[in-house]
Amino acid sequence: MDRSQKKAPVSTQISNTLLDIGYRGLIDLLPCYLSIQDRSMNILFANENFRKDFGEGVGKPCHRVYKGSDEICDTCPVRESFKDKQIHISEENVHLSDGELTQLIVYSVPVLDMLGNVQAVMEMSTNITRVKQLQKELTFLGQSIAVLSHDMKNMLEGVQGGSYVLEEGLKDGDIALATRGWDIVKRNIGEISNIAQNILYSCKKRDIERHEVSPGEIIGDVVALFREKAATMGIELAYYSDPALPSVNLDPASMRRVLSNLIWNALEACKQDKSKDMHSVMVRAVSHDRACCIFELEDDGIGMDEDQIDNIFEEFYSGKGSGGTGLGLFVADKIVREHGGKIEVLSAPGKGSTFRVLLPMKQS
Repeated sequence: MDRSQKKAPVSTQISNTLLDIGYRGLIDLLPCYLSIQDRSMNILFANENFRKDFGEGVGKPCHRVYKGSDEICDTCPVRESFKDKQIHISEENVHLSDGELTQLIVYSVPVLDMLGNVQAVMEMSTNITRVKQLQKELTFLGQSIAVLSHDMKNMLEGVQGGSYVLEEGLKDGDIALATRGWDIVKRNIGEISNIAQNILYSCKKRDIERHEVSPGEIIGDVVALFREKAATMGIELAYYSDPALPSVNLDPASMRRVLSNLIWNALEACKQDKSKDMHSVMVRAVSHDRACCIFELEDDGIGMDEDQIDNIFEEFYSGKGSGGTGLGLFVADKIVREHGGKIEVLSAPGKGSTFRVLLPMKQS
């Protein structure tokens, strides 16, 4: 051998080895991402699947390719394999070359030389994004069934009780008693419908169907649905719409669902406040510098502390204990975000709450 010849770099040695043993084509066909990295986390080799989804990453640090970061990941399994010569497994959130966020399960396997030293580390990754989505959907389904079973049972018992009162009233010719029974039936049917619609909105992706609509007309329609319920609870429900507010391009059905859930939440907050004999809920539609339309709901109910405010938009979180499903505010937030807007919350224990739905007047 000519001693003047330089030893081939590690990347070339490994690539040539793979080619020599005829596995390059097989490796490119693997239904996973495969790369080989050196101690600096630079990618020495990547298979076809890797290059297709992450781009040509050879020669670049893996954390730059995966996450656009200059820092090695805290949970990097490759680094651990270099340290202890063992196989390591981790789950990572990474970005594909098109920017899509993806979840991977990553296996790192040390590549040893003849002396048993770690020459490089082979990393094999599988995209588990869809698996995680299915896992979440199954969890949601189980929780939904549990919620439905509990709440529907109570409400159906209410329907049964109301129908009995209605039947007795009709049998005795007592119109007042029959009316009271019918009111009980209507109230429970309305609550069953509300839960069912929230579950449909929360578990199924819906297309936003935008139309030019009057914000005042929307809040007027929704408030009318709750006015009788509010009156029976001893709550004054009122609304105001700025007459100068122009029409807004949004999905009317979805926004009615948002306002219905927020009003329902406000009424329940007032119901739980035993410190007052009468309560009030105010719904407004106003504008801010004509840049956004604001739906505002203000109640004088029990209010919330900071911990509750931080969690109210999470699935199945309820500040009402067994009295709530934890879906209403989650669905409201989901719909508002789909419209490109956001919900702001101002509240304090014993001071009531104000929910502000901010929607851009012009859609991009």
